Parts: sequence; C-alpha cells; structure tokens
Amino acid sequence: MTYPDDPSLRVSPETIYLTLFVQARGALKRELISHLSRVKSLRRPRAAGRDNRGQGKIIDAVSIRDRPATADDRAVPGHWEGDLLAGSSNSTLVERSSRFVMLVRVDGEDTESVVSALSRKIQTLPDELRRPLTWDRGIELASHHRFAIDTNVRVFFCDPQSPWQRGTNENTNGLLRQYLPRRTDLSRPT
Repeated sequence: MTYPDDPSLRVSPETIYLTLFVQARGALKRELISHLSRVKSLRRPRAAGRDNRGQGKIIDAVSIRDRPATADDRAVPGHWEGDLLAGSSNSTLVERSSRFVMLVRVDGEDTESVVSALSRKIQTLPDELRRPLTWDRGIELASHHRFAIDTNVRVFFCDPQSPWQRGTNENTNGLLRQYLPRRTDLSRPT
C-alpha cells in the first residue's frame, strides 16, 4: 500500500502468511491465526513434506499440458475439474467457466466406487457440457479409461504434486471445508 506503483516492493500472500506463522508466538499467534480465511495451525512451504505415500502410478495418464486450449481460457463451458472432498464421502466437480459445483456421493475412495459415481453424474449432463475433466494424481481415478468410455469425456491429470493446476477445484473444496465441517453429509440439501 505504501508503494503501489513499484512492483519490486510487493510480497505474495504466501510470504506474508509464512512470516506471520514463523514470527508469531503464544497469544499473538492464536489471535493472528483466527483472522486467516483458512485456519491452520501450521503452514509449510510447498516443497516441504513431499512424499509418495505409497500411491501407485496411473497407467497412460494424459498430462494437463495436452488439455485443449479452450479449457485454459474458460470461454467454452463444459470443462471440469474434480477431486475427492476430504473428510466426507463426496467428490466435487467444478465447471471451469461458470464455477458451477456438483457434489457426487461416492461409496469409497477406491477407483471402482469413484469412477462409477462420477460416470453416473456426468451422464446426467447435456452433451454440450461433457468436455474434458482434469483430476489430480490420486489413484482413485486409475480406471480413467473406463470413465472415458462410459461418458465420452477425456481425463487429463495434473503434474505430480501440483494440485494448484486445478485451482478452481482446490479453491472450491477449501471454501466448502471452511464453512462446512469435515463430517457434514453434503449429499443432502441443508
């Protein structure tokens, strides 16, 4: 705010948050954390704590880099981003152009349950809204070939450890979790 015309004197929100978390202690820290939009007790740089956690590889995964350019500019509706919603039996699908959100109830986090539930939900959409789906590298969509055959929707995957490439979905899931506790049943209207 002091130097609005000098980009070299600006810092990112990530830098501000990290500084608050590192420097703040005790009561001051609790007070500062209570003002953040996503209340977390610890903040780590993006490179910290990366591991494979035993996840398998997705066979024939098509990179997000091969996704049609129409998905990137958000001009054409029907391009989707999706992920499982942690702490519930749901998956979220977010349309990139309109930001329309669909919650999909899944019976489990295994690929069979997720692909079956997503296929049923996508098939309820008009053909004009069945464009590519972008997913993270979670093993829950390992049967992406079957999903593509059932729905006629191609699946593209983010690069490893790069969920930010599906920013619309990450933001939506964060907002859902900010306002709805983890064990809330999102499959029924409240």
